[in-house]
Amino acid sequence: MNYTWSYSSISLFQQCPRKYYRMRVAKDIVEPPQAHLDYGKVVHKAAEDYIGAGVPIPPQYAFIQEHLDPLKDLQGEKYCEYEMALTKDFEPCEFKAENAWFRGIADLLIINGDKARIIDYKTGKSSQYADTKQLELLSLLVFKHFPQVKTIKCGLLFLVARDLVPAEFAADKQPEAWQKWLPEIERLEKSYESDMWNPKPNFTCRKFCAVVDCEHNGRK
Repeated sequence: MNYTWSYSSISLFQQCPRKYYRMRVAKDIVEPPQAHLDYGKVVHKAAEDYIGAGVPIPPQYAFIQEHLDPLKDLQGEKYCEYEMALTKDFEPCEFKAENAWFRGIADLLIINGDKARIIDYKTGKSSQYADTKQLELLSLLVFKHFPQVKTIKCGLLFLVARDLVPAEFAADKQPEAWQKWLPEIERLEKSYESDMWNPKPNFTCRKFCAVVDCEHNGRK
């Protein structure tokens, strides 16, 4: 069975298996364009170009420079929008490899000997509901792709809210980290095997879910 997963896809599956199926398997539902997502993409690109290639930040996004300059000045090899993947045997592979099983992209990865940093840019107006699980998964990819790395300092950098939500991970804690995720991946795999994608009513059903033909959707 061939399938891949990432933080965003497993989060979608956890939210609602049916929505996951319609968007990631059947692909007959597409989320409509959303202004805040388009804005986030543009800001991400500005940050990538500034740190990775020294391209000046467009004036309308100049407010992010004060947050990026300290990162730009850090020692180490910098990788922007760095793509990583693992096979089902937990071996590192190319992002688009046929046997890729788990994929992730680090907005900014800095490797400095046996230490690393991962930064994920956020453009939300509040860090109140920040979730560092994404950083944990990215750290598991980094430990495999850069086996010399022993510790990783991470952060969700809220550029608009002017806040940093930190997290730190150690290479010797990888087994414990994987044990938190593997049961969820097993559930996903069982859905693929059985072709069972049951709906899971949640807070998005009433106003936000794009699967409007679902019996739980409030926008029908």
